Amino acid sequence: MNPIRPPIGVAIAGLGFGESVHLPALKANPDLQPVALWHPRRERLEKASNQHELIGYSDWSALLTDPKIEAVILATPPGPRFELALEALKAGKHLLLEKPVALHADQVAELQRLAIKQRLSVAVDFEYRAVPLFMQAKRLLDQGIVGTPWLVKLDWLMSSRANASRPWNWYSQSEAGGGVIGALGTHAMDMLHWLCGPTRQVSALLSTSIQTRPDPFSGELRDVSSEDVTLAQLKLGGNERPEIPAQVSLTAIALQGRGCWLEIYGSNGSLLLGSDNQKDYVHGFGLWAAAAGEPLRSISADLDLAFPTTWTDGRIAPVARLQGWWAESMRSGQPMLPGLAEGWASQHVCDKIRDSARSGQRLEIQSTL
Repeated sequence: MNPIRPPIGVAIAGLGFGESVHLPALKANPDLQPVALWHPRRERLEKASNQHELIGYSDWSALLTDPKIEAVILATPPGPRFELALEALKAGKHLLLEKPVALHADQVAELQRLAIKQRLSVAVDFEYRAVPLFMQAKRLLDQGIVGTPWLVKLDWLMSSRANASRPWNWYSQSEAGGGVIGALGTHAMDMLHWLCGPTRQVSALLSTSIQTRPDPFSGELRDVSSEDVTLAQLKLGGNERPEIPAQVSLTAIALQGRGCWLEIYGSNGSLLLGSDNQKDYVHGFGLWAAAAGEPLRSISADLDLAFPTTWTDGRIAPVARLQGWWAESMRSGQPMLPGLAEGWASQHVCDKIRDSARSGQRLEIQSTL
């Protein structure tokens, strides 16, 4: 008989998405156990740690010396994420990182080198890879449902930042990792790489439609430096894959925006994956496919892809599934997918999107670390 293994002790850094999504997901996994929370503001930390009956740390170094903590979920804003991750890896902690992993791809590469040296598992929360209909789309594409892909189109038109009176914060600052590229673009690039192959070339246009927002304390208008619209033309594939032109439109300021819609057209048919739900990226998605000359038909996910548990908040189930993959990686020592290699590939393209928009040039893309 295999001995019963104690659960892996996990700390969560960040009390937004970390508390509302990662924490309930952790509690559902018998291989993982939440043991501590971290937040720099003591008052906010004490409220959460008392509510969840967990140890609270405002000192990052003290958290990293706690032997009960074997792994850390970093769900902070993007700005401090790289330094916190670097220190955690040096302390021997496994990591699950929210995206964007860091502010620049070279920082992701540095984390990858250290993780390999330390033999630590690092997951990146590209949770669309864990959503049943997305997994079904991947399965169908691998089976050749569209034949040779000819065109990919991704429209992700959201309204979360459409209210100009929404206060100025880190999201308004490009230098802090704010903007639609970090919020949606990192997911979008990973989605396209996973389903269609790596990015080989990019040309892009960025825009800041709402150029000032009120300071949350003074009410005075402050300049917004982050983009709220991104338009990109990509070339995907190569390396024994067909080259596929792709068009990507991302925004967070689309009033009555139609949500997330991915269309893939090929020599034998078409595949459509989409949802107009602005708040929940599980509830509301549909998948359709059509062979050449036939109408689109709705497709359900195969039974083996269904979630064993669901929550009212649809974000929790895919995060729980991804946390399960992370636990398995930590237990087995096998590489984590999606991990830092995937995080680097996504961030590298996002960096090049910004470079292309600044220079007005079409840029070639290096596809591996």
